Amino acid sequence: LHTAAVLVAAGECIHRCLTVPRLTMRSFSTAFLEAYLTREAVTETVGGYKIEGLGIQLFEFIEGDYFSIIGLPLLQVLTILRSHGHAPT
Repeated sequence: LHTAAVLVAAGECIHRCLTVPRLTMRSFSTAFLEAYLTREAVTETVGGYKIEGLGIQLFEFIEGDYFSIIGLPLLQVLTILRSHGHAPT
């Protein structure tokens, strides 16, 4: 999974970051998948899963930043915002 953020101030890029968490899916049955697809709104999320919901059950192993997996390398963004005086210190 690749997740990126670019921060721009006054028309100039002040920071860019890319995180690459790794998600390993587990083996599961067709019945499990069919049940998952009927319970989750898979078309509302990139990749068709929400690790903060039932989608976590699709995976055997996750390596990397949680916030990057759900869509934004939040800790890195907050660090750079603080360094530019745009977030609480």
